[in-house]
Amino acid sequence: MEKREQFSSRLGFILVSAGCAIGLGNVWKFPYMCGQYGGGIFIAFYLLFLVIMGIPIIVSEFAMGRGSKSGIATAFTMLEPQGQTWHKFRWFCMAGSYILMMFYTVACGWMLYYAYMMITGQVTGISAEAIPLVFTDMLADPQTMVLWMTITIVFSFGVCAMGVQRGVERVSKWMMICLIILMVILAVNSVTLDGAMEGVRFFLVPDWEQVQTVGLDAVIFGALTQSFFTLGIGIGSMAIFGSYLDDKRSLTGEAVHIVLLDTFVAMTAGFIVIPACFAYGIEPNSGPPLLFITLTSVFNDMPFGRLWGSAFFVFMSFAALSTVITMFENQIAFGMDMLNWNRKKSVLTNLAAMLVLAMPAALGYNILSDIQPLGADSTILDFEDFIVSDNLLPIGGAVILLFCTSKHGWGFKHFLSEANRGTGLKFPAWVRLYMSYVLPVVLLVLYIRGFLSKISSLSADARLIWIALAAAYIGFTAWIVCKKRPKTTEQ
Repeated sequence: MEKREQFSSRLGFILVSAGCAIGLGNVWKFPYMCGQYGGGIFIAFYLLFLVIMGIPIIVSEFAMGRGSKSGIATAFTMLEPQGQTWHKFRWFCMAGSYILMMFYTVACGWMLYYAYMMITGQVTGISAEAIPLVFTDMLADPQTMVLWMTITIVFSFGVCAMGVQRGVERVSKWMMICLIILMVILAVNSVTLDGAMEGVRFFLVPDWEQVQTVGLDAVIFGALTQSFFTLGIGIGSMAIFGSYLDDKRSLTGEAVHIVLLDTFVAMTAGFIVIPACFAYGIEPNSGPPLLFITLTSVFNDMPFGRLWGSAFFVFMSFAALSTVITMFENQIAFGMDMLNWNRKKSVLTNLAAMLVLAMPAALGYNILSDIQPLGADSTILDFEDFIVSDNLLPIGGAVILLFCTSKHGWGFKHFLSEANRGTGLKFPAWVRLYMSYVLPVVLLVLYIRGFLSKISSLSADARLIWIALAAAYIGFTAWIVCKKRPKTTEQ
């Protein structure tokens, strides 16, 4: 096995880890969810859940990585007591990483394609009626979809091939810095447009009429899911960065910095999108089409719209690429940690695998459009997103928490020692009961509600099949966590 690499600086670690968390959920989903769920009241719940859910799970994943000096593929095995079965859950974590990239690389390709179209002026000056056709034509063209997916995959693995410091850290660090600068410039431009202040008020001030319309429970649940999924935690993706971290700093402070940076990006995205929508008389709650159709129309009407549109989709591309690069580094570590491959072999093997695995999602809007796994009008991409976001992430988060706190797992004593190693903010010992009993139950409720809402539109037979699969998944996970074990000493 190659010698374990490390980050060259604390800033590099924070920006790379934040790059894994910061992605399309922050800059695409967050603004339109604010529009749907009453603006400021949604933000208040979102921030609350980031603190009480996000930080404990991030610290847990970092601690597993640093404590084992490996990624999630071998961390369970190295940290669990002899005779335990927690390591079996690594296959779900690894599957989650691959399935996530099977559709995320396709969405990243959309961003790159739109950045190219904006920069070259191919959407400048076209009519409002023609703008939706640009998006639908892209989806319907298999060559375009596969080309930009391939560019995403090859570029990202190329960065990873250069190593942790020279590749992942250096490129992700500058990408994140440029992303933040671009976002601040775009936000300033948006809030200075005529009529934009109404959008700022909508964004920050609670809209109780909208809350009554959708229901307070829906607002709370929406904020809960967004706060959890925006960080991408639950499949051990943060563990790999903990494995590259030295012992100089405690982990809680690093997790707080990442959550703050993640929140800053999401809030800044809101200041870009929502004021611009109000300035041009567009509803900010139009869902996913807000990005590719609504905002493209806004940029076409805006002075210097080609410039602002190009900058917007470049920063969107940076947000997506930062996640792809860091997730690919996670995959590369699977081969290096489990099979003792060198970096070159792991890069080439995973590159070939991802080019094949991402193909169904890219072709799911055209050649394979007849395949609709979640009912009418659903796509393969929707199905893959459902597997990861609604199944693997919430249950995975609960397993990681229980592993770090249970006396039959790694144990809270060992977890706390690793989390608090070094200088900086310490993780409080009194949080153990909360991590052991409250958070796992919240994640289970999150899982059940999200799962049922996704399958509610399916036929009765299809729902029974999905419920049976979900029950098998939960049952297997419960067996891993609750299986009777040899007597162990309290950890």
